[in-house]
Amino acid sequence: MQERLDALSKMLNKNQLDSILVMSPANIFYLSGYYTEPHERVIAAYINPKHDPLLIVPAMEEADAKNAGWRYDIIGYHDHEDPWDLFFDYLKKQETFPQTMGLEYDHTTLTQFKHIERMLPHTKTIDAQRLLADLRVIKNEHEHALLKQAAELADYGIETGMKAIREGINELELIAIIEYELKKQGVRDMSFSTMVLTGEKTASPHGTPGTRQMKKGDLVLFDLGVVYKGYCSDITRTAAFQSISDEQENIYKTVLTAGEKAIAACQTGIPLGEIDKTARTHIDEAGYGDYFTHRIGHGLGIETHEYPSLNSGNTLPLASGMSFTIEPGIYVPNTGGVRIEDMIFMTKKGPDVLTKYPKDLQIID
Repeated sequence: MQERLDALSKMLNKNQLDSILVMSPANIFYLSGYYTEPHERVIAAYINPKHDPLLIVPAMEEADAKNAGWRYDIIGYHDHEDPWDLFFDYLKKQETFPQTMGLEYDHTTLTQFKHIERMLPHTKTIDAQRLLADLRVIKNEHEHALLKQAAELADYGIETGMKAIREGINELELIAIIEYELKKQGVRDMSFSTMVLTGEKTASPHGTPGTRQMKKGDLVLFDLGVVYKGYCSDITRTAAFQSISDEQENIYKTVLTAGEKAIAACQTGIPLGEIDKTARTHIDEAGYGDYFTHRIGHGLGIETHEYPSLNSGNTLPLASGMSFTIEPGIYVPNTGGVRIEDMIFMTKKGPDVLTKYPKDLQIID
């Protein structure tokens, strides 16, 4: 934790920022070791290199924050108190108000911004979203280990789902079986809503699971992930039930090869956009370019979707320590869709594929 706080202080000085007020749960967890969902309450971390860092939490969570490892100042407020007034009193005791303050523009609500504006009318606020993203984008070996564990549990979730496939079972029933078995493994939270789609519904990349029942000839798509000690996993696998058409099999093989080519393209120093282009070129040449409707992947860590985006226009160089997904997909209406997604951790030796569940086409009897 101290290493991260020190790194943030150095970045603030480098960017000529007096301070930063962090309010997104993911960034607060990264800096403090404490994760909570604020709901309507204010939870924030205030970092000013000239003073000890400050954490603002509801009084009922103060002990939890300390137990998570926070060793600095805390404002623990009760529901009848205004945390902004308490924060202002704290700043007054520091004798000087910050001239500049970084905020996460993607997470700061208009109401929160108005409180800050009222409290610090002469302080210039600056978007520090990218600064925090740059801090988190390179993971260390400890984070690598946590992501590996999260990936192993995701593999288990896919294995559980595949074994549960049978005629007549519906999508929500499959989700219930997967999540129940993961709970038995100690998983408290999924990293996003588990997706199971069958038949024609697999042609929707972000379809909504329901009570559609499995029948012969269906494709079945599983997309799931878990949270392990604050870090997320994300995996997608697609299988066929009892039989598969020639076109569906061709789509599957095209997606599989596109993913393999994209992983092979992962070399430190290349622009991230080249990974997308590698997969997209293969899918285009196979005649399915119009049906690959999303980027090849996204960053992955404390959040399921985090910086950087692996879209075709991203020129950011791939670096050791980056964690991301590779997930090509083809979605043809009335025919079905296939997506195959892996978690990648980039090392100096090359890409470490964290998700291990087999990717060869499975036709479940």
